[in-house]
Amino acid sequence: MNWDQVEGNWKQLKGKVRQQWGKLTDDQFEQIKGNRQMLSGKLQELYGISKEEAEKQISAFNKECSTKH
Repeated sequence: MNWDQVEGNWKQLKGKVRQQWGKLTDDQFEQIKGNRQMLSGKLQELYGISKEEAEKQISAFNKECSTKH
């Protein structure tokens, strides 16, 4: 699944996103709307991680979604 597909299915993936990153609030989830850069920024802010680590986690999440679809 490429990121455009994740963006298009953002609401359907809400449960998986919540399971992966439980600190995201409903408001933040709505702000992000599948935007990878916004997700990365929120993860950095909420979890105190580097941009590289956030991107690594997002890539792993995307890969996991790809193998299940």
